[in-house]
Amino acid sequence: MTNNAQSHSAVTALRERVKELTCLYAISQIAGQPEISLKEILQGIVDLLPPAWQYPEITSARIIFDGASYASPAFHDGCHQQTADIIVDGVLRGTIEMVYAEEKPQADEGPFLKEERNLINAVAKQVALIIERKEAEEDKLKLHAQLRHADRLATIGMLAAGVAHELNEPLGNILGFAQLSKKCQGIPASAKNDIEKIETASLHARDIIKKLLVFARQRPLKKSRINLNQVVQNSFYFFSARCAKEGIELVQALSPNLPEILADPALLNQVLVNLVVNASQSMSGGGRIKVSTRSCDEYIYLTVEDNGPGISKEVLEKIFVPFFTTKDVGQGTGLGLPVVHGIVTSHGGTIDVDSKVGYGTRFEIRLPIEAQQQEEKAR
Repeated sequence: MTNNAQSHSAVTALRERVKELTCLYAISQIAGQPEISLKEILQGIVDLLPPAWQYPEITSARIIFDGASYASPAFHDGCHQQTADIIVDGVLRGTIEMVYAEEKPQADEGPFLKEERNLINAVAKQVALIIERKEAEEDKLKLHAQLRHADRLATIGMLAAGVAHELNEPLGNILGFAQLSKKCQGIPASAKNDIEKIETASLHARDIIKKLLVFARQRPLKKSRINLNQVVQNSFYFFSARCAKEGIELVQALSPNLPEILADPALLNQVLVNLVVNASQSMSGGGRIKVSTRSCDEYIYLTVEDNGPGISKEVLEKIFVPFFTTKDVGQGTGLGLPVVHGIVTSHGGTIDVDSKVGYGTRFEIRLPIEAQQQEEKAR
Protein backbone atom coordinates (compact mmCIF):
# COMPACT_ATOMS: atom_id res chain seq x y z
CA MET A 1 0.00 0.00 0.00
CA THR A 2 1.39 3.43 -0.93
CA ASN A 3 1.85 6.20 1.55
CA ASN A 4 -1.09 8.11 -0.01
CA ALA A 5 -3.34 5.05 0.31
CA GLN A 6 -2.24 4.50 3.90
CA SER A 7 -2.81 8.14 4.70
CA HIS A 8 -6.30 8.05 3.11
CA SER A 9 -7.16 4.89 5.04
CA ALA A 10 -5.99 6.44 8.31
CA VAL A 11 -8.04 9.60 7.65
CA THR A 12 -11.11 7.51 6.83
CA ALA A 13 -10.70 5.41 9.98
CA LEU A 14 -10.21 8.54 12.09
CA ARG A 15 -13.29 10.16 10.56
CA GLU A 16 -15.39 7.08 11.31
CA ARG A 17 -14.05 6.95 14.85
CA VAL A 18 -14.92 10.61 15.43
CA LYS A 19 -18.46 9.92 14.15
CA GLU A 20 -18.79 6.98 16.56
CA LEU A 21 -17.58 8.96 19.57
CA THR A 22 -19.79 11.90 18.61
CA CYS A 23 -22.80 9.60 18.40
CA LEU A 24 -22.13 7.96 21.79
CA TYR A 25 -21.53 11.36 23.41
CA ALA A 26 -24.76 12.76 21.95
CA ILE A 27 -26.68 9.74 23.27
CA SER A 28 -25.33 10.33 26.78
CA GLN A 29 -26.32 13.99 26.50
CA ILE A 30 -29.91 13.09 25.56
CA ALA A 31 -30.20 10.51 28.35
CA GLY A 32 -28.90 13.03 30.87
CA GLN A 33 -31.63 15.58 30.22
CA PRO A 34 -33.87 16.09 33.27
CA GLU A 35 -37.51 14.95 33.09
CA ILE A 36 -37.14 13.43 29.62
CA SER A 37 -39.24 10.33 28.98
CA LEU A 38 -37.89 6.98 27.80
CA LYS A 39 -39.87 7.32 24.56
CA GLU A 40 -38.23 10.68 23.84
CA ILE A 41 -34.78 9.22 24.59
CA LEU A 42 -35.26 6.26 22.23
CA GLN A 43 -36.55 8.49 19.43
CA GLY A 44 -33.64 10.87 19.95
CA ILE A 45 -31.14 8.00 19.76
CA VAL A 46 -32.70 6.72 16.53
CA ASP A 47 -32.29 10.15 14.94
CA LEU A 48 -28.60 10.23 15.93
CA LEU A 49 -27.63 6.86 14.45
CA PRO A 50 -27.70 7.29 10.63
CA PRO A 51 -25.04 10.08 10.54
CA ALA A 52 -22.65 7.78 12.43
CA TRP A 53 -22.62 5.16 9.66
CA GLN A 54 -20.46 5.12 6.54
CA TYR A 55 -23.26 6.07 4.12
CA PRO A 56 -25.58 8.36 6.11
CA GLU A 57 -27.52 9.46 3.03
CA ILE A 58 -28.93 5.96 2.52
CA THR A 59 -28.99 4.82 6.16
CA SER A 60 -32.13 4.35 8.25
CA ALA A 61 -32.37 3.32 11.89
CA ARG A 62 -35.03 1.74 14.03
CA ILE A 63 -35.30 0.68 17.67
CA ILE A 64 -37.92 -1.87 18.62
CA PHE A 65 -38.48 -1.99 22.38
CA ASP A 66 -41.23 -3.95 24.15
CA GLY A 67 -43.17 -4.10 20.90
CA ALA A 68 -43.04 -0.34 20.27
CA SER A 69 -41.16 0.99 17.25
CA TYR A 70 -39.03 4.15 17.06
CA ALA A 71 -37.71 4.90 13.55
CA SER A 72 -35.70 7.58 11.80
CA PRO A 73 -37.54 9.65 9.15
CA ALA A 74 -38.53 7.72 6.00
CA PHE A 75 -37.44 4.41 7.50
CA HIS A 76 -37.92 1.43 5.20
CA ASP A 77 -36.51 -2.05 4.93
CA GLY A 78 -33.43 -2.13 2.71
CA CYS A 79 -31.22 -4.65 1.03
CA HIS A 80 -28.65 -4.67 3.86
CA GLN A 81 -29.35 -4.80 7.58
CA GLN A 82 -27.24 -4.77 10.71
CA THR A 83 -28.85 -5.52 14.10
CA ALA A 84 -28.02 -5.72 17.79
CA ASP A 85 -30.12 -7.03 20.67
CA ILE A 86 -31.22 -4.86 23.60
CA ILE A 87 -30.84 -7.05 26.69
CA VAL A 88 -32.03 -5.59 30.01
CA ASP A 89 -31.30 -7.58 33.19
CA GLY A 90 -30.65 -10.68 31.10
CA VAL A 91 -33.98 -10.39 29.23
CA LEU A 92 -34.25 -9.66 25.50
CA ARG A 93 -36.45 -6.56 25.28
CA GLY A 94 -35.83 -5.38 21.72
CA THR A 95 -33.39 -4.70 18.87
CA ILE A 96 -31.57 -1.91 17.11
CA GLU A 97 -31.65 -2.08 13.31
CA MET A 98 -29.46 -0.21 10.82
CA VAL A 99 -30.50 -0.44 7.17
CA TYR A 100 -28.83 0.53 3.88
CA ALA A 101 -31.33 1.38 1.18
CA GLU A 102 -28.87 0.67 -1.66
CA GLU A 103 -26.22 -1.89 -2.60
CA LYS A 104 -22.74 -0.99 -1.42
CA PRO A 105 -19.31 -2.66 -1.78
CA GLN A 106 -18.46 -5.52 0.56
CA ALA A 107 -16.61 -4.56 3.74
CA ASP A 108 -16.12 -6.38 7.06
CA GLU A 109 -19.78 -7.39 7.58
CA GLY A 110 -21.54 -7.19 4.25
CA PRO A 111 -21.24 -3.52 3.39
CA PHE A 112 -20.89 -2.59 7.10
CA LEU A 113 -17.56 -1.80 8.73
CA LYS A 114 -16.14 -3.61 11.76
CA GLU A 115 -16.27 -0.31 13.61
CA GLU A 116 -19.98 -0.08 12.84
CA ARG A 117 -20.56 -3.49 14.40
CA ASN A 118 -18.71 -2.29 17.50
CA LEU A 119 -20.77 0.91 17.51
CA ILE A 120 -24.19 -0.74 17.23
CA ASN A 121 -23.24 -3.17 20.01
CA ALA A 122 -22.08 -0.26 22.17
CA VAL A 123 -25.30 1.64 21.48
CA ALA A 124 -27.37 -1.43 22.37
CA LYS A 125 -25.56 -1.72 25.72
CA GLN A 126 -25.97 1.99 26.38
CA VAL A 127 -29.68 1.81 25.56
CA ALA A 128 -30.06 -1.14 27.95
CA LEU A 129 -28.36 0.83 30.75
CA ILE A 130 -30.58 3.84 30.07
CA ILE A 131 -33.69 1.64 30.22
CA GLU A 132 -32.53 0.05 33.49
CA ARG A 133 -31.96 3.47 35.03
CA LYS A 134 -35.27 4.89 33.80
CA GLU A 135 -37.26 1.90 35.02
CA ALA A 136 -35.51 2.05 38.39
CA GLU A 137 -36.44 5.75 38.66
CA GLU A 138 -40.06 4.98 37.76
CA ASP A 139 -40.23 2.16 40.32
CA LYS A 140 -38.83 4.51 42.96
CA LEU A 141 -41.43 7.18 42.13
CA LYS A 142 -44.24 4.59 42.26
CA LEU A 143 -43.01 3.34 45.62
CA HIS A 144 -42.89 6.89 47.01
CA ALA A 145 -46.40 7.54 45.69
CA GLN A 146 -47.67 4.33 47.30
CA LEU A 147 -46.05 5.25 50.62
CA ARG A 148 -47.55 8.76 50.50
CA HIS A 149 -50.95 7.27 49.65
CA ALA A 150 -50.73 4.74 52.49
CA ASP A 151 -49.70 7.47 54.94
CA ARG A 152 -52.56 9.69 53.77
CA LEU A 153 -55.05 6.83 54.14
CA ALA A 154 -53.81 6.07 57.65
CA THR A 155 -54.17 9.71 58.69
CA ILE A 156 -57.62 10.03 57.15
CA GLY A 157 -58.63 6.72 58.72
CA MET A 158 -57.70 7.89 62.22
CA LEU A 159 -59.45 11.23 61.66
CA ALA A 160 -62.55 9.51 60.24
CA ALA A 161 -62.78 7.09 63.16
CA GLY A 162 -62.48 9.91 65.70
CA VAL A 163 -65.10 12.06 63.96
CA ALA A 164 -67.47 9.11 63.58
CA HIS A 165 -67.33 8.22 67.28
CA GLU A 166 -67.81 11.86 68.33
CA LEU A 167 -70.86 12.23 66.07
CA ASN A 168 -72.54 8.95 66.98
CA GLU A 169 -73.91 10.04 70.38
CA PRO A 170 -75.46 13.41 69.39
CA LEU A 171 -76.77 11.90 66.18
CA GLY A 172 -78.41 9.07 68.12
CA ASN A 173 -80.10 11.64 70.34
CA ILE A 174 -81.39 13.60 67.35
CA LEU A 175 -82.75 10.47 65.72
CA GLY A 176 -84.30 9.18 68.97
CA PHE A 177 -86.06 12.43 69.83
CA ALA A 178 -87.31 12.78 66.24
CA GLN A 179 -88.82 9.31 66.37
CA LEU A 180 -90.41 10.03 69.80
CA SER A 181 -91.82 13.33 68.56
CA LYS A 182 -93.58 11.59 65.69
CA LYS A 183 -95.57 9.54 68.21
CA CYS A 184 -96.99 12.58 69.99
CA GLN A 185 -100.72 13.14 69.51
CA GLY A 186 -102.08 16.21 67.76
CA ILE A 187 -98.91 17.19 65.88
CA PRO A 188 -99.74 19.41 62.87
CA ALA A 189 -99.13 17.81 59.48
CA SER A 190 -96.46 20.37 58.57
CA ALA A 191 -94.57 19.70 61.81
CA LYS A 192 -94.81 15.95 61.29
CA ASN A 193 -93.44 16.39 57.78
CA ASP A 194 -90.50 18.38 59.18
CA ILE A 195 -89.82 15.69 61.79
CA GLU A 196 -89.76 13.04 59.05
CA LYS A 197 -87.17 15.13 57.19
CA ILE A 198 -85.06 15.28 60.38
CA GLU A 199 -85.37 11.50 60.71
CA THR A 200 -84.39 10.93 57.06
CA ALA A 201 -81.40 13.27 57.34
CA SER A 202 -80.29 11.57 60.58
CA LEU A 203 -80.48 8.13 58.99
CA HIS A 204 -78.44 9.38 56.05
CA ALA A 205 -75.84 10.83 58.43
CA ARG A 206 -75.75 7.53 60.35
CA ASP A 207 -75.10 5.71 57.09
CA ILE A 208 -72.16 8.03 56.37
CA ILE A 209 -70.78 7.35 59.85
CA LYS A 210 -71.02 3.61 59.23
CA LYS A 211 -69.04 4.09 56.04
CA LEU A 212 -66.42 6.10 57.92
CA LEU A 213 -66.07 3.33 60.50
CA VAL A 214 -65.76 0.66 57.80
CA PHE A 215 -63.17 2.74 56.00
CA ALA A 216 -61.25 3.23 59.25
CA ARG A 217 -61.54 -0.54 59.94
CA GLN A 218 -63.31 0.16 63.26
CA ARG A 219 -66.05 -2.38 62.55
CA PRO A 220 -64.92 -5.99 63.17
CA LEU A 221 -65.60 -8.55 60.44
CA LYS A 222 -68.42 -10.97 61.17
CA LYS A 223 -67.47 -13.86 58.92
CA SER A 224 -69.52 -16.92 58.16
CA ARG A 225 -69.67 -19.49 55.37
CA ILE A 226 -71.57 -17.91 52.51
CA ASN A 227 -72.37 -18.45 48.87
CA LEU A 228 -71.58 -15.31 46.89
CA ASN A 229 -74.44 -16.04 44.49
CA GLN A 230 -76.88 -15.78 47.40
CA VAL A 231 -75.40 -12.40 48.38
CA VAL A 232 -75.92 -11.16 44.82
CA GLN A 233 -79.51 -12.40 44.68
CA ASN A 234 -80.34 -10.85 48.05
CA SER A 235 -78.76 -7.54 47.02
CA PHE A 236 -80.75 -7.41 43.79
CA TYR A 237 -83.89 -7.01 45.88
CA PHE A 238 -82.70 -3.58 47.05
CA PHE A 239 -81.90 -1.94 43.74
CA SER A 240 -83.81 -3.82 41.01
CA ALA A 241 -86.86 -1.54 41.32
CA ARG A 242 -84.69 1.58 41.30
CA CYS A 243 -82.82 0.47 38.18
CA ALA A 244 -86.06 -0.41 36.38
CA LYS A 245 -87.44 3.05 37.19
CA GLU A 246 -84.36 4.68 35.68
CA GLY A 247 -84.48 2.58 32.50
CA ILE A 248 -81.47 0.45 33.46
CA GLU A 249 -81.44 -3.23 32.57
CA LEU A 250 -80.04 -5.31 35.42
CA VAL A 251 -78.54 -8.66 34.41
CA GLN A 252 -77.25 -11.57 36.49
CA ALA A 253 -74.74 -14.09 35.16
CA LEU A 254 -74.05 -16.30 38.16
CA SER A 255 -71.79 -19.32 37.88
CA PRO A 256 -73.40 -22.53 39.17
CA ASN A 257 -71.71 -24.66 41.85
CA LEU A 258 -69.79 -21.67 43.20
CA PRO A 259 -67.61 -22.67 46.19
CA GLU A 260 -68.59 -21.22 49.55
CA ILE A 261 -66.23 -18.74 51.16
CA LEU A 262 -65.69 -17.40 54.66
CA ALA A 263 -66.75 -13.75 54.55
CA ASP A 264 -68.92 -11.03 56.09
CA PRO A 265 -72.17 -11.14 54.06
CA ALA A 266 -73.32 -7.69 55.20
CA LEU A 267 -70.09 -6.07 54.02
CA LEU A 268 -70.05 -7.92 50.70
CA ASN A 269 -73.66 -6.84 50.22
CA GLN A 270 -72.50 -3.26 50.80
CA VAL A 271 -69.76 -3.72 48.20
CA LEU A 272 -72.26 -4.87 45.60
CA VAL A 273 -74.82 -2.17 46.41
CA ASN A 274 -72.16 0.56 46.24
CA LEU A 275 -70.88 -0.64 42.86
CA VAL A 276 -74.33 -1.04 41.30
CA VAL A 277 -75.63 2.28 42.66
CA ASN A 278 -72.44 4.01 41.52
CA ALA A 279 -72.91 2.57 38.02
CA SER A 280 -76.60 3.49 37.87
CA GLN A 281 -75.89 7.08 38.92
CA SER A 282 -73.53 7.46 35.96
CA MET A 283 -76.20 6.37 33.44
CA SER A 284 -78.79 9.15 33.46
CA GLY A 285 -80.19 8.03 30.10
CA GLY A 286 -80.53 4.36 30.99
CA GLY A 287 -78.25 1.48 30.10
CA ARG A 288 -77.23 -1.98 31.19
CA ILE A 289 -75.51 -3.30 34.34
CA LYS A 290 -74.27 -6.88 34.45
CA VAL A 291 -73.31 -8.64 37.68
CA SER A 292 -71.50 -11.94 37.29
CA THR A 293 -69.68 -14.49 39.44
CA ARG A 294 -67.21 -17.22 38.63
CA SER A 295 -64.51 -19.31 40.24
CA CYS A 296 -61.06 -20.01 38.86
CA ASP A 297 -58.23 -21.88 40.56
CA GLU A 298 -58.24 -20.71 44.18
CA TYR A 299 -60.26 -17.52 43.69
CA ILE A 300 -63.86 -16.39 43.37
CA TYR A 301 -64.60 -13.42 41.14
CA LEU A 302 -67.40 -10.86 41.40
CA THR A 303 -67.72 -8.58 38.38
CA VAL A 304 -69.91 -5.50 37.95
CA GLU A 305 -69.81 -3.95 34.49
CA ASP A 306 -71.88 -1.28 32.79
CA ASN A 307 -72.15 0.37 29.37
CA GLY A 308 -72.24 3.86 30.79
CA PRO A 309 -70.07 6.90 29.93
CA GLY A 310 -66.87 5.39 31.35
CA ILE A 311 -64.23 7.03 33.51
CA SER A 312 -61.34 9.17 32.28
CA LYS A 313 -57.79 8.13 33.08
CA GLU A 314 -57.29 11.15 35.35
CA VAL A 315 -60.38 10.33 37.45
CA LEU A 316 -59.63 6.58 37.42
CA GLU A 317 -56.39 7.22 39.30
CA LYS A 318 -58.30 8.85 42.18
CA ILE A 319 -61.50 6.81 42.55
CA PHE A 320 -60.27 4.97 45.67
CA VAL A 321 -59.03 8.16 47.36
CA PRO A 322 -61.33 8.99 50.31
CA PHE A 323 -63.67 11.97 49.82
CA PHE A 324 -62.77 12.34 46.13
CA THR A 325 -65.95 12.66 44.06
CA THR A 326 -67.00 14.04 40.69
CA LYS A 327 -70.59 14.51 41.88
CA ASP A 328 -72.10 17.85 42.79
CA VAL A 329 -72.00 19.11 46.37
CA GLY A 330 -74.58 17.21 48.40
CA GLN A 331 -74.81 14.41 45.85
CA GLY A 332 -71.95 12.22 47.07
CA THR A 333 -69.52 11.78 49.96
CA GLY A 334 -66.59 10.29 48.05
CA LEU A 335 -66.59 7.33 50.43
CA GLY A 336 -68.42 4.67 48.38
CA LEU A 337 -65.49 3.28 46.41
CA PRO A 338 -62.88 3.72 49.17
CA VAL A 339 -65.20 1.71 51.45
CA VAL A 340 -65.53 -0.96 48.74
CA HIS A 341 -61.73 -1.09 48.47
CA GLY A 342 -61.37 -1.35 52.25
CA ILE A 343 -63.90 -4.17 52.53
CA VAL A 344 -62.32 -6.15 49.71
CA THR A 345 -58.78 -5.82 51.08
CA SER A 346 -59.98 -6.72 54.59
CA HIS A 347 -61.13 -10.03 53.08
CA GLY A 348 -57.69 -10.58 51.56
CA GLY A 349 -58.97 -9.75 48.09
CA THR A 350 -58.15 -7.34 45.28
CA ILE A 351 -60.24 -5.08 43.08
CA ASP A 352 -59.34 -4.11 39.50
CA VAL A 353 -60.99 -1.43 37.39
CA ASP A 354 -61.06 -1.23 33.61
CA SER A 355 -62.81 1.72 31.99
CA LYS A 356 -62.92 3.44 28.63
CA VAL A 357 -64.65 6.75 28.05
CA GLY A 358 -67.77 6.19 25.96
CA TYR A 359 -67.77 2.41 26.41
CA GLY A 360 -68.38 1.72 30.09
CA THR A 361 -66.65 0.51 33.24
CA ARG A 362 -65.82 -2.90 34.68
CA PHE A 363 -65.01 -3.63 38.34
CA GLU A 364 -63.63 -7.11 39.08
CA ILE A 365 -63.24 -8.29 42.67
CA ARG A 366 -61.08 -11.32 43.41
CA LEU A 367 -61.48 -13.14 46.73
CA PRO A 368 -59.14 -15.98 47.73
CA ILE A 369 -60.87 -19.25 48.64
CA GLU A 370 -57.94 -21.16 50.11
CA ALA A 371 -56.82 -18.46 52.56
CA GLN A 372 -60.32 -18.15 53.98
CA GLN A 373 -60.73 -21.90 54.28
CA GLN A 374 -57.42 -22.08 56.15
CA GLU A 375 -58.62 -19.36 58.51
CA GLU A 376 -61.76 -21.34 59.23
CA LYS A 377 -59.75 -24.51 60.01
CA ALA A 378 -57.52 -22.60 62.41
CA ARG A 379 -60.52 -21.59 64.55
